[in-house]
Amino acid sequence: MGKNDKKINKNKMFSDRLMWFQAGFFVALLLFIFYLFCVQVLDVRHFRVKAKNQRRASSFVMRGDIFDRNGIKLATDTVYYDIFARKADFVHTPEELAKLLAPILKISQYDLTEKLRQNVALISLKKNVDRRTRNEIAKLNLREIPMDKKSIRTYPQGTLAAHVLGYYNFDADVASGVELTAGDKLESVTKSSSFEMTPKGKVIYNITTDPVAATKPVKGKDVTLTIDAAVQHVCEKELMKSIQKFHAQRGAVIVMNPRNGEILAYAVYPYFDPNNFKNATSYQIKNWTLTDVFPPGSTFKTITVASAIELGKINKYSRINDTGKIKIGWWTIKNYDYGRHPNPGMIDLVYLFEHSSNVASVVVAQMMGKHEYHSMLKKFGFGEKTGIDLPGESVGLLKNPNRWDTSDHASMGYGYGSSVTAIQMVSAVSALANDGVRVTPHVIKYSPEEEEIKVKRVQVMTPEHARVVTELLTESINRGKSPIKNPSYNIAAKTGTSIKPKENGVGYTNKLYTSIVGYMPSTNPQVLIYVIVDSAQGGEIWGNTVAAPIFKEISTQIARILNLQPDKGEHFKI
Repeated sequence: MGKNDKKINKNKMFSDRLMWFQAGFFVALLLFIFYLFCVQVLDVRHFRVKAKNQRRASSFVMRGDIFDRNGIKLATDTVYYDIFARKADFVHTPEELAKLLAPILKISQYDLTEKLRQNVALISLKKNVDRRTRNEIAKLNLREIPMDKKSIRTYPQGTLAAHVLGYYNFDADVASGVELTAGDKLESVTKSSSFEMTPKGKVIYNITTDPVAATKPVKGKDVTLTIDAAVQHVCEKELMKSIQKFHAQRGAVIVMNPRNGEILAYAVYPYFDPNNFKNATSYQIKNWTLTDVFPPGSTFKTITVASAIELGKINKYSRINDTGKIKIGWWTIKNYDYGRHPNPGMIDLVYLFEHSSNVASVVVAQMMGKHEYHSMLKKFGFGEKTGIDLPGESVGLLKNPNRWDTSDHASMGYGYGSSVTAIQMVSAVSALANDGVRVTPHVIKYSPEEEEIKVKRVQVMTPEHARVVTELLTESINRGKSPIKNPSYNIAAKTGTSIKPKENGVGYTNKLYTSIVGYMPSTNPQVLIYVIVDSAQGGEIWGNTVAAPIFKEISTQIARILNLQPDKGEHFKI
């Protein structure tokens, strides 16, 4: 084959390849055109929706408000704005912007100029400015100054009921108290509107855009509490007075309607301001009345006597041999006033309560078998959560009866064999005030339908037996020298003093818990008040000297606030 033939073959081969390449390119072009036809004509709706979704925004959602039972606002959302400068949109110099914005933002012109000179895409100028400031800036029509709207949770009453309300942190979505337990309702939005926005945050208006929904925030549902702000204020004020007087470590006052479980006041010291919760310590924020356990002391004698009456071991007229001291195994138990009354002899149950007899309470406890006594304590709610609608509740400490020894059984009688929470004591004693029915304590005001699910009623003892215990407690106050005695109201109550255990649970400190629990008017109980003070110092430290005066002042003021009908004295009307 000559050179010309080779050259002809090469040209033919190149022509063939070029033809196939052109054919392939033409086919690819046809396929691409077909694809564009499908995208732009056949499947246009899909891509329109996708584009709209990229521009779609939702209404600004705010949490609902929290009110007390009388409509006083306790928590609300306040709208604030963060002011920025977007470097890419600058049409003014930093100096010009600073001159315009400095008087409005209340920042020195020099400092603001320095900020605006930063070589970053988005410059933060000032955070948490109010609506008035935002509106002043908006009037300037500065395209380089975007303003981000946000909501901050505020508490108009400051520290009032802080441990009930808790707090809410929008940035971290962290909450406590009712802000946590009622969070779903507070954020529940029945109807949310959506609209389209530009990348710079401006609303794209079209025929379907609701101009009100695009600018007005959407709000969650409001929550009403059972708390009475007036009663809460009285409790916090009187508790603080005592804390300061006795240099105590902690304290609490809980006021509840025993008939329906509604908590009217829940004061927990140390207080904190939920508006500045970030500056509070975990010790201040913790609601220790739910989490921490302690020996209840003599207030528990009400439960011991009530259990024995319900089990038929004693009755209203029973008399107990009080020897002043009693030996249980290697342990000798004495009455607190053994030095003055070494051998009281045969005493009635009113005397047991009035003089807070340890020995008589031990004898009563020993009348009950450990399993039947334990069963009654479980009915009263010890060893389990009360079900209160606040987070962090402890179950307390109640030993299995199979593990009780003789000292456990005996010490249980006067408040040392178990450890309880403050809310457990409130719940248990409320059954005595409510004809033997223990109602779930709660701080949220529920609708009848919600209440049926969330608020339980447990028949702990018969109404007749509950009234017997109430009569005994009332007589012990009226017959004795109790500082809580009231000329207009019968009060059923019991004080308590217990030694504070060490934090590791082994042994005891030299500090005391002083407490009192009672209800009034005892002929028709409307309020139950529980007071506890931790580690009071100076002078005579007893439930009668520390907690009882708080109870006295609070009960007097509550009777006036709630307009309770007297059941005693010249004001009593049949």
